[in-house]
Amino acid sequence: MSEHTDPAEASPAAPQAPKRRRVPRWLWIAGPLLVAGFFGWQWWQSSREADTDNAYVKAERILVAPQVGGRVVEVAVQQNQPVKRGDLLFRIDSDPLKIALAQNEALLARMANSASASRAKVEGTHTSIQAARETLSWAQRDLQRMTDLSRQQLVSRKMVDDARHAVAEARTDLADALATENEATAALSGSVGTPTTDLPEYRAALALVEKARLDLAHAEVRAPVDGIVGLHDLQVGEYLNVGQTAMPLVASDPVWVEANFKETQLAKMRVGQPATIEVDSYPGVKWKAHLASIAPASGAEFSVLPPQNATGNWVKIVQRIPVRLELDARPADAPPLRAGMSARVTIDLDAVGDQAATATAPTAAAH
Repeated sequence: MSEHTDPAEASPAAPQAPKRRRVPRWLWIAGPLLVAGFFGWQWWQSSREADTDNAYVKAERILVAPQVGGRVVEVAVQQNQPVKRGDLLFRIDSDPLKIALAQNEALLARMANSASASRAKVEGTHTSIQAARETLSWAQRDLQRMTDLSRQQLVSRKMVDDARHAVAEARTDLADALATENEATAALSGSVGTPTTDLPEYRAALALVEKARLDLAHAEVRAPVDGIVGLHDLQVGEYLNVGQTAMPLVASDPVWVEANFKETQLAKMRVGQPATIEVDSYPGVKWKAHLASIAPASGAEFSVLPPQNATGNWVKIVQRIPVRLELDARPADAPPLRAGMSARVTIDLDAVGDQAATATAPTAAAH
């Protein structure tokens, strides 16, 4: 009798399914705690600091323009050239200005001579007035004599008429002399003793001379501040009008940073709070600064066409407010900052800042 064997026992052992590894319980607890701790640290850090990478280096940009019109005869600077205050930038043809100065100086001299002539005229009319008065007195006496003789019929009526005519002529001559004196005195502002420099005509001529001298001095256009000449294409022979931009000049000082913070970041910002600035051009280099001022409006309010939110299709957008940050004392070996460089700004909100310059927040009324 044959023995029956179990096929399961005869076959080789079947592979068992791998056991599923269980995640340790501590990891289930530590994971959420780690995530919560990270976001908690971020929230705590954001409550102590406010940062933004929407920041740029700024500097005064001066558009150099002549104060007198004329043709350019010399350009003394090139593009990107550093200049000091008072350095010559370019020169305008001064020959027409010299001619104008000579004309006005001649006019000033003529006004002085006219004042001297008026004084001499006043002195001369004194003698004429005295002579006219004596002539009038003599003519009046002669007329009286002729009138008495005419009553006695010792002289003709014609002689009386001639005497009367002589009196009229003497009065006319006296009136002319007085008018001449008044005219000369009026030219001297009503008094012979008025100094020439106080006469209106002289002062007007002197003002023209001073303006001509000033225009001649402005023929040489010099740098108003220390800085670097920007891009320009000014050439010798080009004609410039008054106020026409000739070249830009970027001032070396002051240099500041304008950071555009979200309006939701301004709650704890105060003027005077310290800040740290990092410029993209110089990784690892940090500048110390402080919050100097906060703009009274968002950048959109200063645009040429500010947004009109009173429309049917309106989407709320968080606005940004420009904040000015002034650099503290910069080391001599610090790399140069150029206007327009991108920067990252971090402001320490824990610092008190300048409370006097901070606007008091409105208090809600109790209901």
